[in-house]
Amino acid sequence: MNRLSVDLNSLTPLGWREWISFPEWEIGYIKAKVDTGAKTSSLHAEDISIFEHQGVRMVTFTVYPWQNSNSDKKAVTAELIAFRNIRSSSGSMERRPVIRTGINVAGRYINTELTLTNRKLMGFRMLLGRKALDQNFLVITGKSYLGKKAPSNIRKLNSGGLQE
Repeated sequence: MNRLSVDLNSLTPLGWREWISFPEWEIGYIKAKVDTGAKTSSLHAEDISIFEHQGVRMVTFTVYPWQNSNSDKKAVTAELIAFRNIRSSSGSMERRPVIRTGINVAGRYINTELTLTNRKLMGFRMLLGRKALDQNFLVITGKSYLGKKAPSNIRKLNSGGLQE
């Protein structure tokens, strides 16, 4: 008998890239790369600052949802749950703050952990890693936007005003 028994009908299909939203932060769209090689999801953040409020460690940061643009930036405050040493794709080690938040992906709301780092030079503002994907998602690597494609005006914003 196969030790792996999965009901494929219970899995939500994702392509190798998807649009993610952060309802609590009122961020409607961020393009994410679905990355089965990354354990934890990662979000582009700038102006990261750690502080303590009533005995709880917190982090403030700025999210820039559009690639190559400073438009529609959003200041966010979240509870800091940990720091993790993450090895980047270039091989360097970085100590990153970790938060937990809810996201919408492919029509589903899930809670997941995110590390915060500067991804300004990367092709995607977010990586969706294995810890998020193990919540009954199936990655179909030859496809994109199986969850839902962003409206054309959003795609134009993300590409700096150019057609995607």
